[in-house]
Amino acid sequence: MGNPIITLDLHGMFREEAIKTIDKALKNADNSTYQIKLVHGYNRGTSLKSMIIEEYRYHPKVLRVQPGDNLGTTVLVLREL
Repeated sequence: MGNPIITLDLHGMFREEAIKTIDKALKNADNSTYQIKLVHGYNRGTSLKSMIIEEYRYHPKVLRVQPGDNLGTTVLVLREL
């Protein structure tokens, strides 16, 4: 059985590197994974956060994109608990 919540630290990544990292996590997520928590930070702007929303809001494996527990995180919900 896999991890129900996968956390990825995207600090310091450029757009393309972050997309590759997120896509790999989505590919490797099994049925026990229901969320991917993306830690992108907020002190240096919101470019990664904006990219996540644009790239993954209509992704076939993503049920919805929602804010995380602070301004520096975004959550990809893959399925309901």
